[in-house]
Amino acid sequence: MPSRPFSARLDAELVDRLRRLSARDRVPVSQLVERLLEEAVRSEELPGIVFRSGPSGRRAGVLGGPDVWEIVRDLQAAVAAGVSDAVRHVLASTDLSEEQVRLAASYHASYPEEVDARIAEDAALADRLLAGVV
Repeated sequence: MPSRPFSARLDAELVDRLRRLSARDRVPVSQLVERLLEEAVRSEELPGIVFRSGPSGRRAGVLGGPDVWEIVRDLQAAVAAGVSDAVRHVLASTDLSEEQVRLAASYHASYPEEVDARIAEDAALADRLLAGVV
């Protein structure tokens, strides 16, 4: 997607904190700010979505629960197994609330490429582990 210039005046302390985070993460400040703004907008659009850092990078999760991709993977597995109500199936096999499961499904509906890529990465890793390649 093409970028567009945007100018804003920020508190000096905030700019300093952004620069420190930028240095820590070894990314340009502009890239860090864009990521943080994108995540903030997504969290506003879908209250209850949070973003987490980890060894595999940043990912969306549900507040008080797992990553979105994990819930969606379980929903997709239930559908593939022919379960008539995938949400109820996931609820019966986890300690998640219906709101968390539906929120993950909504996030997936809004950002399918991101979530599907995480699911594919997990499946590929599982295949490599089973093959003894890792």
